[in-house]
Amino acid sequence: MRIVLDPEDLKALPVSVDPEVLGGKPVFAGTRVPLQAFWSNLADGATLDQFLEWFPTVSRQQAEVVLRHALRTLAQAA
Repeated sequence: MRIVLDPEDLKALPVSVDPEVLGGKPVFAGTRVPLQAFWSNLADGATLDQFLEWFPTVSRQQAEVVLRHALRTLAQAA
């Protein structure tokens, strides 16, 4: 299942999309860390703490907001 971020959703998330940053891929706001790196690392078995250690420019609060949003989105789709 592919989840598509609605532009309105992005306003509520600590995410930015800028054509000048990583070609417009969604990144954690204030960083160059793409959301795809977050999901890929978690899917490969990394813990949230490991991800935050590996990408120190991402705050725990940012990551938790993105996780909570994903859970709400999946619950609504069910």
